[in-house]
Amino acid sequence: MQHSATDRTRLAWAFVPYVVISIVHVVAVALQSDVASPTKLWLMPLLAVPVLLSARLRPTSAIALLLAAIALSWLGDGAGASFPGGPELPLMLTFFGLAHVAYIVLVARVLAVRRMPWWALVYAAWWVLMLVVLGPHTGALFFAVATYGLVLGGTAAFSTRCHPLVVWGGVFFLFSDTVLAFRLFTPDSMPEWTSPLVMLTYTIGQGLIVAGALTSLRARRSA
Repeated sequence: MQHSATDRTRLAWAFVPYVVISIVHVVAVALQSDVASPTKLWLMPLLAVPVLLSARLRPTSAIALLLAAIALSWLGDGAGASFPGGPELPLMLTFFGLAHVAYIVLVARVLAVRRMPWWALVYAAWWVLMLVVLGPHTGALFFAVATYGLVLGGTAAFSTRCHPLVVWGGVFFLFSDTVLAFRLFTPDSMPEWTSPLVMLTYTIGQGLIVAGALTSLRARRSA
């Protein structure tokens, strides 16, 4: 029991750098500070810290999938900076889409502990509604956006089979990208405060998915 409590404390402390830089980044976005860009690129490396410290957990495929999703998310976060002159939005959709594929495999094949509840159908309804509302505004990116929405909704839907932290992580991630989609394709309808909202819910969503995954793996080891 004491060993388990110590493990939980160490895991919690491992998330502190990520939480701190997330707060700094969201505030910087809200203030439109120059700090926003560099702090964004620190988010995913710091989220990888608790995963790397948990590298001995089994199955090793879970750790590999977590690190893959985090690395691909980092590439998505820095698509503009890492590929100057490239098509930033298509690159961002590609990298985050692949990150969601890794998350789907993780939550559906490794972390799942129950059947998908009936209310997960809300994510299918969300996907259809997003295509109806935003589709006419996406132009040549319609199929890319539709595909990305499918894997984003898939992460949220399959996360309903997992630890509650993972469930809420999927909700926050989907909410973040929903707001971002409206900011990208209908910018005139979105107030400025939705910009920090995107990053607030994004950092919460990513953090909860990783925390829930590691909590589940540690619980299995203890059992």
